Amino acid sequence: MARYYDVHPENPQPRIIGQVADLIRGGGLVAYPTDSCYALGIQLGNQDGLDRIRQIRRLDDRHHFTLVCRDFAQLGQFVQINNAVFRLVKASTPGSYTFILPATKEVPRRMLHPKKRTVGVRVPRHTVTQALLAELGEPLVSSTLALPGEDEPMTQGWEIKERLDHQLDAVLDAGECGKEPTTVIDLSGPEPEILRRGAGDVSRFE
Repeated sequence: MARYYDVHPENPQPRIIGQVADLIRGGGLVAYPTDSCYALGIQLGNQDGLDRIRQIRRLDDRHHFTLVCRDFAQLGQFVQINNAVFRLVKASTPGSYTFILPATKEVPRRMLHPKKRTVGVRVPRHTVTQALLAELGEPLVSSTLALPGEDEPMTQGWEIKERLDHQLDAVLDAGECGKEPTTVIDLSGPEPEILRRGAGDVSRFE
């Protein structure tokens, strides 16, 4: 059964954030809120966790997992960014965007797109997510909590706990955080390519 943590959305309790971070470091899979919708998160390098996320969401090996980073500096450790891309990404973070970029050697091979060697990265604006990332001191490997065959992601922590109780280790509930996933922009080619239109404005990428 998943542990259930009710956390304040603006002033998250340090004790709870610490407990969730410890659980993630111990190999746990958690559902947590972001500034777009709930996500599944594990520690970088947790191979079993990747398989569990793939199973819950029925994903194939071409799926781009996302490294959710605390800030732009941390993001830069895991992806290769040229000057033009730097300006685009910097102007859009923090926010509801996921960027697909060539990965550095810091990223485990199993997280990469099998042909492109790319990975998703993003910097969220959500207070609770930021508190958890600060406590962890490293990115969260994440995937949007959208279940196969369903049009919209779940928005309530209690519902996530109820439906995925035996597939998760914890649910971090900070209240409703919206239904719209991030906008996904592929910046690994010569021109930006919008892969998914979501919560982020796409005008600067068109």
